[in-house]
Amino acid sequence: MIQKVFYNSSLPRAGSTLIQNILAQNPSIHTTPTSGLYEMITACRGIFTEGQEFKAQDKTEMENGFRGFLKNSIYGFYEKITDRPYVVDKCRGWINEYNLINEFDPKAKIICMVRDLRGIFTSLEKKYRSNPLQEHHIANFAAMTGTTTDKRVLHWSNNVPTGPSLDRLYQVIQDGTHQNILFIRFEDLCEYPDTEMQKIYEYLQIPYYQHDFDNIVQYTHENDNIYGIFGDHIIKNKLKPLKNDWDNVLGQNACNIITENYKWFYDAFKYNI
Repeated sequence: MIQKVFYNSSLPRAGSTLIQNILAQNPSIHTTPTSGLYEMITACRGIFTEGQEFKAQDKTEMENGFRGFLKNSIYGFYEKITDRPYVVDKCRGWINEYNLINEFDPKAKIICMVRDLRGIFTSLEKKYRSNPLQEHHIANFAAMTGTTTDKRVLHWSNNVPTGPSLDRLYQVIQDGTHQNILFIRFEDLCEYPDTEMQKIYEYLQIPYYQHDFDNIVQYTHENDNIYGIFGDHIIKNKLKPLKNDWDNVLGQNACNIITENYKWFYDAFKYNI
């Protein structure tokens, strides 16, 4: 029986798949690849909000019923998938829905992996350069957009996969919701894995499990062809410190664009510039 569903709503290229597979070493935790439940839940909210039949009935009664529907939908979904008592559902959208989750499942827990944005944009640029046979629809010489590394940084700032996630993150910091969310820096996880994992268990309020960071088995699986060149959900089986190569890949000007445009991020997560 599912005791509690938790949520992983991390930045792209920041170790969200890795943390899912580390957590899955614990036989009490089922973790997911990128989940579609967020889309289902928010779609149901739209139907509930606009449906005439719901509007025609007692508002309090309908809202109570909808809370039960949402919780039983998520918990019932995983009851048919796993016999592990805890679930960590991964989707970038959850971070903006803390209040919604808390409505139907109080004491909501959301984990968000973050990473120095220069590292994230470096990872995207590497993916872009390493797939020359694919049309990425990023560089457009007619419109003069995405034609240089600097311009691609600006493109990813305002488009998937990074733009929406950064907007969501900015909003939860602005409205104070971030105080209910556990943020783990990817760099810290790689450097001090046991310390960071203990933070996660303390936050989730479940018994600690001693993980093996030198033998991480792939537990989650998804078809990366669905996501194009930026789909990369195959993990390395050993945790190693990250290397910062953004100066060589992005160049100083692009790095300056990132740190200047996202000063709020560097202040919030105390990254050195």
